[in-house]
Amino acid sequence: MKKIIVLLLITALTLSCQSQSDPKIKVLPTATYKEAIAKGNVQIVDVRTPEEFSEGAISNAININVNGESFESDIQKLDKNQPVYVYCRSGARSQKAAEKMIAIGFTQVIDLEGGYLSWQ
Repeated sequence: MKKIIVLLLITALTLSCQSQSDPKIKVLPTATYKEAIAKGNVQIVDVRTPEEFSEGAISNAININVNGESFESDIQKLDKNQPVYVYCRSGARSQKAAEKMIAIGFTQVIDLEGGYLSWQ
């Protein structure tokens, strides 16, 4: 009985947290994210600094620093009507980038839960 109550509480908390976020932004666990980008022909953006990017990155990712001066102009070069997969080191900057992207008209942004640290 206790397990059922705990499971119901976890489910309720998860659903309440998800309802507060923008439905155009999805956060995927590493395995699901890997499956999605393995299908090929996807837009993958690493929003870390160029220095972090040079230390290792997901294959086929482009580097557009979310804190860089040209983030908004560089990100606009992507197709706003296709999903964009973003990630950073741990997840905070990619969430910031996803919010900025939705605000300028992107229709779907998929964020890597836990960032590049969870990828390795």
